[in-house]
Amino acid sequence: MAEGYRGVIGWALDHRAAMVVLAVGSMISAFTLLWNGVLGFLALLLGLVVSVWSLSSARPLPLRLAGTVAGAVIGVGLFLVVPEWHKVGVGFMPIDDRSEFNVQIETPPGSNLAYTRAKAEEADRIIRARPDVMYSYVTLGDPTSSAVDVGKMYVKLAPKNERPLDAEGIGAEVRSELVQLGGVDMALFTSDMGGGRKQLALQVKGPDLVSINAGAEQVRAAVAATEGAVDIELSSKGQRPELTVDLDRGLAGALGLTAGQVAQALRPAFAGIDAGDWVDPSGETRDVVVRLAPSSRRRAEDLRQLPLLIPGGVNGVPRTVPLGQVVTVRSDLAPAVINHLDRDLVVDVEWNTQGRSTGEVMSDVRKALAQTSLPPGVTYSEGGDAERQSEVFGNIFLALGVAVLLMYLILVMQFGSFLDPMAILMSLPLSLVGVMLSLAITGLTVNIMSLIGVILLMGIVAKNAILLIDFAKWSNEKGMPIREALIEAGAIRLRPILMTTFALIAGMIPVAIASGEGAQFRQPLGVAVIGGVLTSTMLTLLVIPTVYEIFFDWREALGEWIRSKRGGTAAPEIAAVAGAGD
Repeated sequence: MAEGYRGVIGWALDHRAAMVVLAVGSMISAFTLLWNGVLGFLALLLGLVVSVWSLSSARPLPLRLAGTVAGAVIGVGLFLVVPEWHKVGVGFMPIDDRSEFNVQIETPPGSNLAYTRAKAEEADRIIRARPDVMYSYVTLGDPTSSAVDVGKMYVKLAPKNERPLDAEGIGAEVRSELVQLGGVDMALFTSDMGGGRKQLALQVKGPDLVSINAGAEQVRAAVAATEGAVDIELSSKGQRPELTVDLDRGLAGALGLTAGQVAQALRPAFAGIDAGDWVDPSGETRDVVVRLAPSSRRRAEDLRQLPLLIPGGVNGVPRTVPLGQVVTVRSDLAPAVINHLDRDLVVDVEWNTQGRSTGEVMSDVRKALAQTSLPPGVTYSEGGDAERQSEVFGNIFLALGVAVLLMYLILVMQFGSFLDPMAILMSLPLSLVGVMLSLAITGLTVNIMSLIGVILLMGIVAKNAILLIDFAKWSNEKGMPIREALIEAGAIRLRPILMTTFALIAGMIPVAIASGEGAQFRQPLGVAVIGGVLTSTMLTLLVIPTVYEIFFDWREALGEWIRSKRGGTAAPEIAAVAGAGD
């Protein structure tokens, strides 16, 4: 194997331009999996093969350059015309089958507990009828807001190996079945890591309720038209009936009434009044509050008939008149919920995704909103997984940049050169080719776990390049020509590099192919590491010796230039510095 590799690395060093084009083209082609998908990647790969073949041929230089340009034109031309297909998605967290999911239903604003219970039980019967459901339970109401128009269901599925569909597929079927209920808004969560919040959200801000509600409806329409967006909901929860009481302040003042006294007249209807204490048979003391029955306070006419006490009547005796004599009561529709953020009115448009990654769905929503004209003063910002993803990914990329910088500084101290470590660091982006390819093949997304795998790859990939370059540098310092030193280093270091690669792959295979509950969460890490280490090893063994020889020639040329400027009498220490590349 070592002897065969000598011939391969010798060929690569003879065709350095082709190797550089191979490295750069591979990285660009791999990232097109995010933008255009597999067809775009194959288009650029075809052009790359043509360019590398042309550069490595024995034809005259003009023909080789013409072939390289032709390959680039072929690749880019096909890339621009092929349709998007099977793109690598971007998401915050991996989709994980935990053999459970949650369902939340919301009845129309103003619904009573009995109606919510009936709808929740009907939904629960539909869910329990499925053979892959082990059990479920229902809770009614929202403890945080005391609302009775919310029902929540927890559903436990059969073990993963005992059902044909994963939790995501079962959730999609349940969602389509529950849509037939009618009279409720429904949301399904296959992973409750967001605390019951939906995956994606847009916060719509505006100057007034009319503008913000109109803008929120436009955003909702754009989301609804996007493929993969489901369970769309507005935080305003639509409109609910309310009774508006307007006080005739002039008449009230003439009667000696204040707004507070009029408000006290409404208290028995809604808040109730304390009527004393009651000791139950167990000896517990309980407060007694008297309040009008719901049937006696639903209509505007009911409020108009409430008694209003007017002080200072005839002979100082208070008298009672109907409340309707000093107020106007009317029935209106108003937002069920009014939210504020930083003192601005805000409506959240929230939704889940199905069949597509959160990154793909949010990207399409952005495109749709870019063509939507919102009311004046209305703006929107991203929330949910998109906001958390932006923050976490930014921190990961920052950590990755710091790690690469520290790696470079350590290599500078180790090699005594600012240029040699650059050749080693060239191996780092080569691992990303395999990461993207492996995610595309397995249908996984770029998420927090696959990015952790990328950080892990950086150290492993750099280690292989260090093994190669360190031995070549040592051999060159012993008097061996640089090309022979690189070929010898490749032949001798090939075995430890391959042993390290295969050992790492063997260790990551269980992570990548595990199928138990919770295994999908770690799967992107294993797949990313395996794909990255495979391609980086192959490209490192070809590209890194080539890049190092190019840098070595640049350094020698720089030394010759310095000596020529000195008139061929450069001091030994100056020549030494030039030779070290510092």
